[in-house]
Amino acid sequence: MRYVDIKNDVAFRKIFGNEKKTEILISFLNAVLKFEGEKRIVEVSILNPYQLLRVAGEKASIIDVNAKDEKGRQFVIEMQMADVDGFDKRVQYYTCRDYSMQIQRGQEYPLLKPTFFIGILDFDFSDSPSYLSHHIILNGETYEHRLKDIQFTFIELKKFNLREEFSGKAFSF
Repeated sequence: MRYVDIKNDVAFRKIFGNEKKTEILISFLNAVLKFEGEKRIVEVSILNPYQLLRVAGEKASIIDVNAKDEKGRQFVIEMQMADVDGFDKRVQYYTCRDYSMQIQRGQEYPLLKPTFFIGILDFDFSDSPSYLSHHIILNGETYEHRLKDIQFTFIELKKFNLREEFSGKAFSF
């Protein structure tokens, strides 16, 4: 039996960006973001992955999967194979752009909903030994978490080591 390489952009979008199979994306988001109880996602809609220009000179971008849940929270999901120069800045750009595009001229800021970035990376990104890291905005002095609308989560595949016992043999994934 042959399996598709989920790290391929086309395969990744087919699995997680499929409007007819949103239960896969919902399960993934709830697990990775550790959403439980009232925070749990029960419904998502797939949004256009093309972040087009709003003004001349603005940079356009294409993200792998862009989704919004029933509470209006937005999710930017990217599969990244290579550690390219400026990746950290690109992640922040994508997320902040998605966040800012929620409202138009004349609309009030309280209409903005949280935006979560999830990066699935095939390289080491953080100093943490864990394959899963969550990044939030904190007060540099008190560590107060007041700015909660933008958060980043990274899954570093190189640090992921699942061992499963099956018929007395250990298999590594």
